[in-house]
Amino acid sequence: MKRLPPLNAVRTFEVAARLASFVAAGKELGVSAAAVSQQVRHLEEYFGKKLFVRSGNRLSLTDAGLAIFPQTSRALDDIAAMTVRLLEGEMRTRLIISVPFSLAEVWLAPKLAVLLESYPQLSVDVRVEDDPVDLARHDVDIRVSYGDYHYPSLEAIPLVHDQVVPLCAPELWYRHGNSDFDLTRIHESLFIHTQWGPSYASHPTWSDWYASEVGQVSPDPALGRRSGLSSLSITLAKLGCGIALGQKLIAQPDLAAGRLIVLSARSLPLGHPYCAFVPAEKRKRPNVQSLIELLGTP
Repeated sequence: MKRLPPLNAVRTFEVAARLASFVAAGKELGVSAAAVSQQVRHLEEYFGKKLFVRSGNRLSLTDAGLAIFPQTSRALDDIAAMTVRLLEGEMRTRLIISVPFSLAEVWLAPKLAVLLESYPQLSVDVRVEDDPVDLARHDVDIRVSYGDYHYPSLEAIPLVHDQVVPLCAPELWYRHGNSDFDLTRIHESLFIHTQWGPSYASHPTWSDWYASEVGQVSPDPALGRRSGLSSLSITLAKLGCGIALGQKLIAQPDLAAGRLIVLSARSLPLGHPYCAFVPAEKRKRPNVQSLIELLGTP
């Protein structure tokens, strides 16, 4: 007879490790943080190993926790996939795609339009949500994510490594710009600063761009316009509200239509590429393969 650890404790451990938080794990599981802690302690007693360590408010895995997390996650993914197959009887024709907010409308939607030309009867469910996403629990076919680190149990399929460039509406530059396209002569109040949030430190900023381009002091964010989304920064720039350090991927339709112009050939890459994550049992589906190919093309 196979010896198995307490499965409820294993599931609780996987959620807590994935979210790096007992509180967040409790919300996903519908229980209290104390109940999560109790289940984790139960598993630690079973293995005789400490799985988590706390440093202030930060929760991280120990060496033992790191050793078992990937296998635990894969095992639960396999069980979830088996459940889906048995409950549905056969592979469904619906395609569930999960994407970050900034990519859904401008980047993903045109790719889906091309896909549906080949699969006109395909039912598509697009879910706009932040990482991490429980792909197995929510039966997601493809998750597009910034970076390759959110889903360690799945292979990361690189799609595109985006870049940022200075851009604005043509009318704004005609009013406030100059013939040399010299950004150092632009008042600080006209710069749009994207606030990426506390979870991101790899996105290039105006400070990075100035350091690489002109070696001068960058515009002060306190004097400019600030935005909490990359896509919103581009919309503000398109409306003439300022000059954004915008993602090419998101700005491309407006650049092609002339609603935005690029002010410098100098670009900076994002810290990580966008990647696709697909559960192994879904990789062979033709519509999944087709969408991955489309997402990886310019």
